This record gives sequence, C-alpha cells and structure tokens, in this order.
Amino acid sequence: MEVGPEAQETAARVTALFRHLFLYDRGNQLRVLEDSGLSMTQCKALLELGGLGQSAETWQVGDLAEHFGVSVPSMSRAVDAMVKKGLATRVEDPDDRRVRQVKITAAGKDLVETLVAVRQSGIQAFAATLSADQRRKLDAAVDSLMDREDIAQTYEHLKGSEFA
Repeated sequence: MEVGPEAQETAARVTALFRHLFLYDRGNQLRVLEDSGLSMTQCKALLELGGLGQSAETWQVGDLAEHFGVSVPSMSRAVDAMVKKGLATRVEDPDDRRVRQVKITAAGKDLVETLVAVRQSGIQAFAATLSADQRRKLDAAVDSLMDREDIAQTYEHLKGSEFA
C-alpha cells in the first residue's frame, strides 16, 4: 500500500500523541510488563486471553499464532512460558480431547487488570490536562472514527467490560 504525504503527516501527528500519552503513564505500564518478565508476544497473547480481544475464552496455539502473525513454534514457546509463570493453562478441547487449548488463569487476569489500569490511569491523567475545548475537539475526532466497524466493535467490547 502506498502512503501519501497526507497520511504520513497524520501518522506523524498520531505518533506524537501516542508518545505523549505514554509519558503520562510515567513508564508504569512498561515497568509492570518488565516485572512480569513477559515478552511482547506473551503480553499480546495474555491480553487477548484476558478479554481485551473480541474472541473466544480459549484459543488453540495455532490460532493465536495466526492472529498475531507469528510462527506456531514461537507462540507455543510463549504459551509455555505463560503456563510456567502461572498466567495461563492448557485445557482439553471439549470437542476434541486430542486438542489442547490455552486459557488465562486468575493470576493472568490479575496481571491484565493491572496493565489496563496503569494504561487507563495515564490516559485519564492526560485527558485531565486538556481544556474543555481540547477535550471536545478530541471527542469529535474520535467520534468521527466510530463509523469504522473495527474501531466501533472494539469500543463496544471494551465499554461492556471491566476494562472500560
């Protein structure tokens, strides 16, 4: 896909906003992630298993690998590490006893809740620094993107969860 100058400028501005949002988190999310010892692949898989995705409660390793665009062996190692840390468990597939699925544990859910709370805290701290006019403009810009099905679905999913 070819990206024109307008899209490049938009991307640069969104990147600046995301970097600024990250500053309001004061590195807490990275610190929590670092303390957990999770790799980025493990973190993404855990967040998906923990309900931040819009999918099933359990996953087969191959499906997780495909979802995140990594190899099955790489995802299998990631799942093994999460199982060793007590963040996930392998369970029998109710439809095929030969197949094992991955499911998040209570400890995994606790870590997901901590990661989300830290991220939300940073975003809320940023929002609190905005003037009423800036907040209205940001809300309008975000609202204008809600007609995209992928964004609207994610918003509806998160709005109805404990992660909102």
